[in-house]
Amino acid sequence: MRLLAAAWLAVLLAAPPSHAQATRSVYLEDLTWTEVRAEAKAGKTIVLVPIGATEQSGPHIALGKHNARARELAGRIAQALGNALVAPVVAYVPEGSTSAPAGHMRFPGTISVPEDVFEKTLESAARSFRLHGFHEVYFLGDHGGYQKSLERAAERINQEKGNHRFRAHALTAYYDAATRGFEALLLARGFTKEEIGLHAGLADTSLTLALAPGLVRMDRMTGPNMGPADGVQGKPARASAELGRLGVDLIVQRSVAAIRETAGTPR
Repeated sequence: MRLLAAAWLAVLLAAPPSHAQATRSVYLEDLTWTEVRAEAKAGKTIVLVPIGATEQSGPHIALGKHNARARELAGRIAQALGNALVAPVVAYVPEGSTSAPAGHMRFPGTISVPEDVFEKTLESAARSFRLHGFHEVYFLGDHGGYQKSLERAAERINQEKGNHRFRAHALTAYYDAATRGFEALLLARGFTKEEIGLHAGLADTSLTLALAPGLVRMDRMTGPNMGPADGVQGKPARASAELGRLGVDLIVQRSVAAIRETAGTPR
């Protein structure tokens, strides 16, 4: 009998922790409202808002590239910070006119919304987080076309009356690391500016391979017509997940450093 009791005790001690004891996700979508309240009370006073885009990225990268990357990077940044949660990705962003299509709107699948609608969406999200007791919100934009909108939305929130304990930020360090910072790393490794590119080239494709490889069509990364007519500015042929991880590490490190430097600073 004693042996049986000892065996049961060993089983109980060896059992994995219950779901309630498990480490919770940093993503708001994965949490209940009571869990979010508990996380805020425990010190998670920062909310990161990952902002992507639904746009063409050549014949070799799926339309959701920015959304997948922004979500994954925001999660890694939140985990590194230790006091942040991640809001759902904003996937509908300004991409230009829908009446006279230009730029990315020339390609099927790209979705565009007016700038004022986009900015008001960000502002409303920030007010929601302010209402529920968070202290800081950071807009993390994975796409270049709306960076000024992030700054305008943050500024309007910060100018509102009775807003002394809450701040909104456009995290420029995130996008700067993903573009100029990552480009510098690639140039140092012998790749050319033409190859690195501005859109769907080596840099863009490598980041996607590192963060969301299922969105890249490896058999379509080369071709005689790979260029602006196909929605590509750059040469993705030598892109790799290994190169992409260099950019990922840089984005996370610089974003975390910038947030730690600015979080909690008075206006």
